[in-house]
Amino acid sequence: SLHQRETPRNMPPADAASHRRQTRLRREYLYRKSLEGREKAAYEKKRIVRDALASGKALPTELRASFDKLKDSVDAEDVRTSEVQTHVDDEYGDAGLIEPRVCVTTSRDPSSRLKQFSKEMKLMIPNSTRINRGNNRVDELMESCRQSEYSDVVIVQETRGQPDGLVICHLPLGPTAFFSLHGAVLRHDLDPPAAPMSEAYPHILLNNFQTPLGQRVGNILKCLFPVPRPDTKRVVTFSNDNDFISFRHHMYSQPTHDSVALHEVGPRFEMRLYQIRLGTLEQKEADNEYVLRPYQNTATKRQVL
Repeated sequence: SLHQRETPRNMPPADAASHRRQTRLRREYLYRKSLEGREKAAYEKKRIVRDALASGKALPTELRASFDKLKDSVDAEDVRTSEVQTHVDDEYGDAGLIEPRVCVTTSRDPSSRLKQFSKEMKLMIPNSTRINRGNNRVDELMESCRQSEYSDVVIVQETRGQPDGLVICHLPLGPTAFFSLHGAVLRHDLDPPAAPMSEAYPHILLNNFQTPLGQRVGNILKCLFPVPRPDTKRVVTFSNDNDFISFRHHMYSQPTHDSVALHEVGPRFEMRLYQIRLGTLEQKEADNEYVLRPYQNTATKRQVL
């Protein structure tokens, strides 16, 4: 019937194979995530053995019975396996090796100003593609982007024509970061007028992301961009001040050997993180890694980034 739900049994063969693959990847990811507590305990034991061997000190009595097994494990480690791995390493394990491919789209029924903002976001992020949202549901959009092998999806949202929301979803397993936007200024609104937009891969400046959550957010943002050439003149800045992230986009030139001139390219806006979800955008049941609590008594004193 028309209302029959699509399952792997009644899907087309290609879609069913993709659905099974995503289910398997998600199951493996959740299993690896469940091992983190046990792996951390094993890592601590191996660290104690490694330190004892390096310093020549006696082992703690509780580890002497398992010393032979732990020493074999320590001897077999290399640079990659000597550190404890987390689900963050699984999500961004290929960062810097494979260039990201980003899909930029909007919420449904966008205004002309939001369409213009999404076009500027597409120009700002290298290797990105802007698609019209149409009437696609979120789950259809995510499945389509997975099949097209995008690494990230960026969705811009609005209220009464003013861009006020940004969602960054990493594929295929997450995480998904939700930001509110404030004071968005598009390229054609800049005064003085914007400099021409270069298509060179930009340098990324991450300023004042101090805490583990701040480094996590910085990682999510920088992994939208490929590795630049050392001599590129294009700079994208994410600067954190009191948990508000200022975004700026510049070209620079060197008129003389000891001076630098900055030319703003745009757009510019302020961002504030309000949620990180461990799954992808359509997975409402996924765990929250962080949620903003602005009305708690200590909220004004707390700086999370």
